[in-house]
Order: sequence, then C-alpha cells, then structure tokens
Amino acid sequence: MNKINTVIISVSDKTGIKDFVEKISGWGIKIIATGGTASFLKSLGISVVNVERITGFPEILDGRVKTLHPNIHAGVLADKNKKHEIELKKHGIDRIDMVVVNFYPFEKKPGKNQIDIGGVALLRASAKNYENVVPVCDIKDYQEVLERIKSDKLDKSFRKTLAAKAFETTSYYDSVISAHLSNKEQFRDIMPLTLKKSLDLRYGENPHQKAALYEIRNKSSFIKHLNQIQGKDMSYNNYLDIVSAFDLVHEFEEPCCVIVKHGSPCGVSVAKRLSDAYHNAFLCDSVSAYGGILAFNRRVDIDTALLTDKIFTECIIAPSYSESSLGIFSKKKNLRILSSRPVKTGSVPALQFSSVADGMLVQQKDDLVVKSLKVVTSKKPSRKELASLKFAYTVAKYVKSNAIVLAKRCNTVGIGAGQMSRIDSLKIALEKMKTANRPSDFMNMPLVLASDAFLPFRDIVDLAAEYGISSVIQPGGSIRDMDSINACNSYGISMVFTALRHFRH
Repeated sequence: MNKINTVIISVSDKTGIKDFVEKISGWGIKIIATGGTASFLKSLGISVVNVERITGFPEILDGRVKTLHPNIHAGVLADKNKKHEIELKKHGIDRIDMVVVNFYPFEKKPGKNQIDIGGVALLRASAKNYENVVPVCDIKDYQEVLERIKSDKLDKSFRKTLAAKAFETTSYYDSVISAHLSNKEQFRDIMPLTLKKSLDLRYGENPHQKAALYEIRNKSSFIKHLNQIQGKDMSYNNYLDIVSAFDLVHEFEEPCCVIVKHGSPCGVSVAKRLSDAYHNAFLCDSVSAYGGILAFNRRVDIDTALLTDKIFTECIIAPSYSESSLGIFSKKKNLRILSSRPVKTGSVPALQFSSVADGMLVQQKDDLVVKSLKVVTSKKPSRKELASLKFAYTVAKYVKSNAIVLAKRCNTVGIGAGQMSRIDSLKIALEKMKTANRPSDFMNMPLVLASDAFLPFRDIVDLAAEYGISSVIQPGGSIRDMDSINACNSYGISMVFTALRHFRH
C-alpha cells in the first residue's frame, strides 16, 4: 500500500467512486480532486484536497482550466531518477502516484462545452508514465485496482494494460468528436474508425475463428436498436445474414418476407397478408430455407408463426411480435428471435467497411433505387410485368453477383447467385423454379427476369425465351446491348434498362 501515496481524481461519471475513495482514504492515501468531484466526495464526509491547493491557482474559465498546471503534471510525469527528484524538490512539487479520470459525456451530449481537455491531458500523462503512475479510466477496473493496492501487486504488466486502455479511451473520445465535427465529409484523408465492442461472439465464420461484434459510432446504428428476445447467442454468420435480410425486407412498403441463406436471399415475397408472404417466399426454395434467416417488415402474428414453426430456422427478425406468436417460438429455446426497426441514415448514404489484406475498403451503401426505366424493345412491359420487374430488380441488389432473379408478380420463383458466369446463374435460377411446388394460379402469371449487371451476350435471352420469360430488366451498358435487344425483339420479349448496376461481392 505504501507505493500509492497520492491520488488525483476527476470524474464526470461518479458511478462506483464513493466505494473506491472510501477504501483508499481508509488506507491513508492522500486524495486530490477537482471542483465537482471534490464537492461530491466532501458531501460524503471524505477528506479531500482541492486541486487549487496544489496549484496555488483557482479554477478559471468555468472550470476549463484547473489541472493544466506544472504542480499537477510534473507530479504525474516525473520519473524516479535523480534529476527529476531534484527538480521536484526544487519547485516544491509532490509526486502523484495514481490518476483516476473519466471524461465529459460528449457522446451523449455533443457540444463544445462537453469536450474534455484537462481530463484527457491528465490521463495521457499518467499513461505515458505508467511505470511510475497508475492510470485508471474504466469504472470496471476499480475493484481490481483496490485489490492490487491492498496486496501490493500493482506490477508493471498491470499498469501497462491500464495504460493501453487509457490511450484507447482517449483515441475513441477524440474520434467521436472528430466524427461529429466532420459529419458532412465522408471520405476524409484521415478517417478515425470509432469501434466499441458490444459483445464477444461464439465464433467467427468457422468455429476455430474468434470473433466479436463492434459498434461503429453512429447515432442511428442498427446494432443499438437490435434486441434479442430469445434464443442462443448470435454467431458471426448470423449477424451477416440478418443485416442482409433486414435491409432487403425494408425495401418494400407492403407486407414482406425475406428468407436469407449464406448472405443471399433464397426467397422473397410481398403479399397482402404476412403469412402469405412467408408461404410464397418459402416456396421459392424450400430446401435452402431450412436453417435460414427470416425477416419481416410487419408485426409477426400467430398465423405466420405457425407456418414458420414447421421447419428449422436459425433466426427471425421483425419490428415486433404478438404475444401468441412469441408463445409459439418459445417452444424452440435455441431459435433466435430479434426485433429492430428501420434505421434512417439521412440524405447521404451510410458508409460500409470491408477489411482487405492490411487495409480497409470504404464505400457508400448501395441505397439508390431505380427512378426511371428505359424500354429498349419494340414490345413494352405490361403494368403487371413492370411491377414484377421492379420487385425482381430490388431483390437482385441483395443477391451475390452474378445475380439472376426470376419473379412472378411480387414473388421470387428462382434465384441464381454467386456464379462466375451469368448464364450459370440463370441455369441455377431456372432449376430452382422447376423444382418449386407452386399452386396452379402461379402458372398464368407473367414470368420476368432481373440481372444485377448488363448482359454481355444474347445467351441469357435465348435461354430465357425457352422458359417463357416475358420481360427482362437489366442495367444496360454492354457493347453488345443490341445483340440482347434484337434477341428480345425476335422472341417478343420486352426489355428495360435501369442504367444502375448492383454488384454485390
């Protein structure tokens, strides 16, 4: 205990500080505190030395200047060498052995008066000199620090760990302020990435990979609004899938169900009733739906819950659930039930981050929607075909490239994803369509095709014609566009261009 003689404390968040200070005060450790902290501790009957007693100067500028003084910082920064000892003695400065600091809550109350200067400087100084000073900035560390003071085990390794946490804390704090001040500049030369761990995950993409979920500091963060109601802990892959499913399902205003497997939708449907939307989405690829992720854009009712209960599902995400539906889901203890609401990102698209080698790729999220279509064939799509085309093209935006989506009305009937050639994606989508057990009323609906990128050859149209596809939607822009257009005209197929590509890797 003799190694800690003097502690300076300046905390905005006073959680746990009462018990901490009562303990060290009882051990005879001298306590220096700044204005608000000193008043709080004195009100508890704890003996405290106000910081101005040490500096010989009052707090000024509404408390902005109080610890920024040689009598404080020299006491924190001094090494235990002869030169420093002489200098401290010459100027009548006492050592400070521990710094306990947390900052003004800028993240909760952004504004210039919430930008901490003195606290950050104190913490950085103590962290720099961790071999001689103990830097404490995390309330969760109070108990271990007390135990180590009592047992005289404030070793260098522990101090170094606290110093690392101190610099992580100041870095995070600075990056939050930077992001707030620069919120209109998306691609800055220096982009502080403010990550805060939300939880450790069971594992990564595979069981041998460790993983954790970090929140990127954002007021409208999806993670902040995500609530797990029941089920096993989420895995790395679960999060990837629910984000994809959640984003797609909220592209539609009408009741919608999206089923996702390994990052791509395997069934999507829009219907008047949510249960019908699930049923139709499931029919698109009932094999792949097993062990999939379900997303809904409406409150899940008992009818929908009863249908989903028939097969194994990993996760379900929706805005809310009826009590009766939760009763159905509760019988499957491992089934993950989550709720969240759509997150508005503002007029500027949100940024997406992907790690690559030793760097990071950053891009705007693909939030654009098709506003105008250009008919490029002699035949124009009917009103029903046009609605199906828009639906299919929206789904294609979320399908791994090369992507082909086949749809009837607002229901997917075949999806081909992630192939190296577009024609192979179409063949997969057609095979999925052939194996689906569809009701007879689907037979008379127009069948349309959506491609996430342009058609490089006419082979897509040739194969589409064999299966009665009546209309095609694609971005256009190939040097061979006319080959596909001429093929459509010869088969009596309508084709529209979007001038908007949706690659998804």
